[in-house]
Amino acid sequence: MKSKELVICLVSGGMDSLVCAAIANQSHENLSFLHLNYGQKTEERELKCFHEIADHYQVPKEMRKVVDVSFLKQIGGSSLTDDKIQVKEYQGESDEIPNSYVPFRNTHIVSMAVSWAEVIGAKKIYIGAVYEDSSGYPDCRPSYYKALNALIKEGTKDGDIEVITPVILLKKAEIVQKAVDLKAPLPSSYSCYARGDRACGVCDSCALRLKGFQEAGLEDPIEYDQRPKY
Repeated sequence: MKSKELVICLVSGGMDSLVCAAIANQSHENLSFLHLNYGQKTEERELKCFHEIADHYQVPKEMRKVVDVSFLKQIGGSSLTDDKIQVKEYQGESDEIPNSYVPFRNTHIVSMAVSWAEVIGAKKIYIGAVYEDSSGYPDCRPSYYKALNALIKEGTKDGDIEVITPVILLKKAEIVQKAVDLKAPLPSSYSCYARGDRACGVCDSCALRLKGFQEAGLEDPIEYDQRPKY
């Protein structure tokens, strides 16, 4: 039996957030979706995916929030938002923070979700953060979400809102398999950092996604400019 509790899912349009929403849908009847436009190079495509995923899970229009945070593009500092910084091709595993890191982005989106949760009475916020990415992205680490939940507890009216990270310890191949098992609409997801018309296949995000499909022994249903073997 699904819970009737209302929950918020942070849905970027990427594969990880799609699977996160599919997991939330397993347990909850009432979903609300939040999406961030922040001037990213694939903003238009990501927004299209967000609405397709919301349609698939029958999220009512009034329960979809698209938040404009153009401030993140104004300050730049990331290849996702700054036209002067080129999106790099995948160079293999590294402990360096990649230039695609958007400064403190997840904190912005979670903060907005928490504000909305207080208004609509949601107690859980689902986010598709993945620890496999955490060597590059400090806001994808389990320790970050532990600290963030402590902050939310201290800084909200009732202190009972929690960020849930159901895929944080999964590898990409496991996320791919989970998407298939849950019949998530993978063709409606998009992970490329560089372009919105067709996935490049060689940026960090494309490479991790393709590698996940290859390790799972499955074919990624979205279109790529090229499909290297990883």
